[in-house]
Amino acid sequence: MSKVWLVTGSSRGLGRDFVEAALSRGDKVAATARNTDSFDELVAVYGDAVLPLRMDVTDKAAVFEGVKRAKEHFGRLDVVVNNAGYAQVGAIEELTEQQLRDQLETNVFGAVWVVQAALPYLREQRSGHIVQLSSAAGLIAMPLGGAYHASKWALEGLNEALAHEVADFGVKVTIIEPGGFATRSGKNPDPLDNGHLAETNPVYDGLRRRLAGMVGNQPAGDPAAAAQALLKIVDSDAPPLRVLFGLGFYPMLQQAYADRLKTWADWQDLSAEAQGKLASA
Repeated sequence: MSKVWLVTGSSRGLGRDFVEAALSRGDKVAATARNTDSFDELVAVYGDAVLPLRMDVTDKAAVFEGVKRAKEHFGRLDVVVNNAGYAQVGAIEELTEQQLRDQLETNVFGAVWVVQAALPYLREQRSGHIVQLSSAAGLIAMPLGGAYHASKWALEGLNEALAHEVADFGVKVTIIEPGGFATRSGKNPDPLDNGHLAETNPVYDGLRRRLAGMVGNQPAGDPAAAAQALLKIVDSDAPPLRVLFGLGFYPMLQQAYADRLKTWADWQDLSAEAQGKLASA
């Protein structure tokens, strides 16, 4: 049985590949973006199987209306992919209040509005799969990415809680944590040059230079391969709550989690002190 998808932020990048993979196997897709012109070629090929929806996920009313239109158009929703988002770059001291708010409005609140709009339909069906695009940046943090990390770490917690809340309704949740993936030009995008840069403070120039020598060294993943992997996840009867896309960050993540466990173990005595004396039974 074919599935009905709703994919946010699907005009380019991984979102676009997710849409094309679903359509190419006979599924139907409501594809959302702030500008839907890029979907014209998909409509020419797939006709009514694709529903272009103009949507800015920071506009709550527009999100609810768009999700409603998708449900009414196709009659159901099976897979909801929260893909819309971007990365704000800058040291914590460099960020303006508006830059931080904008980052959270898009990456966190936008994802919440999509879930809240879609969930009543999924609950009524007692089926469905919510897929949240997080990042390896939702599991570890690096300098100059504080705003982006804050948004992705928030999504990790939100969606883990969501998974427990909706399990009794037959709704599944998967958090996908990609590493770096190539653009359509074949390049691994530079996170330090993405159009969302805080005004730089020269005290961090040395740090920027060191990071510039490191970024881009991770092998770039193939978005088309990621899309095929996503198809396997949404077809699974027992999909994972979390899954990495790409192997480049796996050793770094292993070390990060080992370091956390060691630190907690090393400071257990202080943890016990912080507990204080237990009241006698």
